Amino acid sequence: MVNGVTSLILLVLWVVAFGATVFALIHAVRQRADAFTAVDKMTKPIWLAILAGAMVFLLLGVAGFGMLTSFIAIIATGVYLADVRPKIDEVQRGPRW
Repeated sequence: MVNGVTSLILLVLWVVAFGATVFALIHAVRQRADAFTAVDKMTKPIWLAILAGAMVFLLLGVAGFGMLTSFIAIIATGVYLADVRPKIDEVQRGPRW
């Protein structure tokens, strides 16, 4: 019973992480390339590669390659969503008043 509950929790966490990575990748694809350099972040192709790699790492993690690949993917996605995305949105929309 405990093993089943643990597996269910890990599956739910993986689905959330995968959904966040897909959202981040779609967001990055839809942004202008100059917005990334305007906020002093890495270029758009680099972020697309990082997020696509994060998606591959998540798929490898669920396929049995260990939790380390999933952690790397979650960290990369988290950095994009917490640091890069808000600044890109702000520079494209302007400050919120």
